Amino acid sequence: MFDKHCLGFLHQLANNNNRQWFKAHQDQYEAQVRGPALQFIENMGPHINELSPRLNAVAKKVGGSLMRPQRDARFSKDKTPYKINVGIQFRHFQGKDVHAPGLYLHIANDGCFIGAGIWHPDSKALNQIRTCIDENPRAYTKALEALTKGQFEMQGDSLIRPPKGFDKHHPLIDELKRKDFIAIRPFTAEQLYQDNFEQWCAVQFAHTQKLMSYLCFALGLDY
Repeated sequence: MFDKHCLGFLHQLANNNNRQWFKAHQDQYEAQVRGPALQFIENMGPHINELSPRLNAVAKKVGGSLMRPQRDARFSKDKTPYKINVGIQFRHFQGKDVHAPGLYLHIANDGCFIGAGIWHPDSKALNQIRTCIDENPRAYTKALEALTKGQFEMQGDSLIRPPKGFDKHHPLIDELKRKDFIAIRPFTAEQLYQDNFEQWCAVQFAHTQKLMSYLCFALGLDY
């Protein structure tokens, strides 16, 4: 499945990030990056379904769990056309984009990691999560404890000031300030190349189940 050629291609792409080069090396991309990624998604299907039947594992070139290689550079100073990472997301079936709760795999030369949670939720969803933490702090704290045990760390953007409508002395005020609710665990290239990488991912994702369940509860989604 994944081997050193995957990161090798991404390294080459970083040094030749233009459409002409990518088109000339399309077969290499298919064999070394997209093909292994789609196989990984297919192999992860049963593991993801066991974690939650509400999460999608769809091994399609377009519109599935594999995120597209093209960058959206419309609002960025960086106009390079391609991502120099592989992104795979197992999203909640009721979510329509990358902002839905889900599990995530990130492969890149500057760092690989697995993640879980919700990235950049809209204001309505963000308020729902914060309200849930305010009203149900114990379950959220247990989710954080499970993440720590699994060597995950909560990351993402946060407000500088307490969010409007919440007590600045709240015992979980740092959590209420979050604008992203994502848990991250890094892994090495050597781990990526192991034959049991899918099983390893499934075990790690299990540590995020309480967080995923909590976020879905806060948003009124089944899990």
